[in-house]
Amino acid sequence: MTTVLVVDDSKVSRMLSRQFLLQKQPGWIIAEAASGEEAIERLDTVTPNLVLLDLNMPGMGGLAAVEKIQAKCPTARITLLTANVQDSIRDKARIMGIGFAEKPITEARIDQIIASFKDS
Repeated sequence: MTTVLVVDDSKVSRMLSRQFLLQKQPGWIIAEAASGEEAIERLDTVTPNLVLLDLNMPGMGGLAAVEKIQAKCPTARITLLTANVQDSIRDKARIMGIGFAEKPITEARIDQIIASFKDS
């Protein structure tokens, strides 16, 4: 059973991610968190296979949360989702060994993330 943790301070982004994921993979379990801190707390009860992680959030942002998520769930595949498409952010994601996807959340973008996850 595949579990996905969607971390985004935007409720709309979380809802879209959930909707698109379940359209393609109806058997997957989708958990949500509205901040990096909440995501870390959720890891006490959820073991995600895939984490969709927003970059810019109040409090702990996506990049700060990556190391903590990797420490608690070393096998989880993490994809950073952001409208901040600067090369420096892409480079940081690559160096950290995580995926990178541009916002806005679209069905096509979720398809790419699912395909990448299944190929890994």
